[in-house]
Amino acid sequence: MTQGASRVAVIGAGWAGLAAAVAASRAGHAVTVFETTRQPGGRARRLDLVLPDGEAVALDNGQHILIGAYVQTLALMREVGVDPARVLRRLPLTLRFPDGDGVALPDWPVPLDAAWGIARARGWSLADKASLLRHAVGWQMQGFTCDESLTVAALCRKLRPAVLRDLIDPLCVSALNTPSGRASGRVFLRVLRDALFAPAQGGWGASNLLLPAADLGALFPQAAVGWLQARGAQVRFGARVQTLHPEGDGWQVDGQAFDAVLLAAPPWEAERLVAGAGVEARDWLAAAGGLAHEAIATVYTMGGPRLPLPLLALRPGPQAPAQFAFDRGHLGGPPGLLAWVVSASTGDAATLEGQVVAQARALGWRVDPIRTVVEKRATFACTPGLRRPGVRVAPGLFACGDYVEGPYPATLEGAVRSALQAVDLLGRPVS
Repeated sequence: MTQGASRVAVIGAGWAGLAAAVAASRAGHAVTVFETTRQPGGRARRLDLVLPDGEAVALDNGQHILIGAYVQTLALMREVGVDPARVLRRLPLTLRFPDGDGVALPDWPVPLDAAWGIARARGWSLADKASLLRHAVGWQMQGFTCDESLTVAALCRKLRPAVLRDLIDPLCVSALNTPSGRASGRVFLRVLRDALFAPAQGGWGASNLLLPAADLGALFPQAAVGWLQARGAQVRFGARVQTLHPEGDGWQVDGQAFDAVLLAAPPWEAERLVAGAGVEARDWLAAAGGLAHEAIATVYTMGGPRLPLPLLALRPGPQAPAQFAFDRGHLGGPPGLLAWVVSASTGDAATLEGQVVAQARALGWRVDPIRTVVEKRATFACTPGLRRPGVRVAPGLFACGDYVEGPYPATLEGAVRSALQAVDLLGRPVS
């Protein structure tokens, strides 16, 4: 524990960095935030777009979903003055396909909602439903854990094909951003446990889908910056940190003295700074450098029908890459604006646009692409036995972010929880 860490530098103003800054400021530390770009939010940020008719809309660099199990994220939103009920559209867990097949949970307490949703799943035989219920009971009896070496595909190999296609594969790629053949079975079970079997929090079920009805900047980052500045914290945009090194009992950040540093930059940027700091951190650097990354693409289109739900699951194929389509018209956007999400994507923007247009046409929808955003390193690849970097890097230097060691894959909740853990390790400032 760092005693007397009253001057704290936070490097990065994404969700982890802002969560760390809010928690450190609340604890009484004097906080300075350094952010390379000109806006907060990191990989979950606002995107301004002009539609073909000239209308300006605020979208996102990628379509995100929160769930009711994001307890710490939702609490932090409330702390900085954002009412989740105002900016998030709640929907019981629903994975419906355009043909109407799929699973939709009722708005009931756990585990009755999951049991009823499985029993009423459309397009599944009795054998399909019994297969999933049998596996779910088995996973619960085993404490939702498994051998660390298992992939999701290996874990679920005895499930019926319809269940794999319509539930396991979509849940896996949306939660872990890694295809089931490469994704960690242990992490997947942990997500299932917390999302499907945790008690309700604040009136929302843990499995509830919380769809942003405002841009991602309005969900937390902008309010967090205002909250911090109102309490005397400094937030410096356009300030990429060049050098980081220890000085006595503290740290120098580009020549400015601090008692401690919270490193909330992306893993490759954190690796650059730690490698140049001249401290013994070989294990941490090896873990950070060993991470593989997955891309996420979001293709925005105009045209097509109004969808029956804010989101529909899709059945992807070799030339049909999108796993989900979001109707932004349900979420406060203009009618006809769809967001097609391609998790673990491999194509370039132009190729993905063409494939999504063809995918829409196969569904009977005529759409025109207007913007495609490809985050090439959106998340780490959540594979079996993955060794992730820890929170402690060196004395007085702590890392936080969705890639840091923790129970969850690369999610906003994982980023926020890592930030709170890092701040706990700071100790209390000396009066």
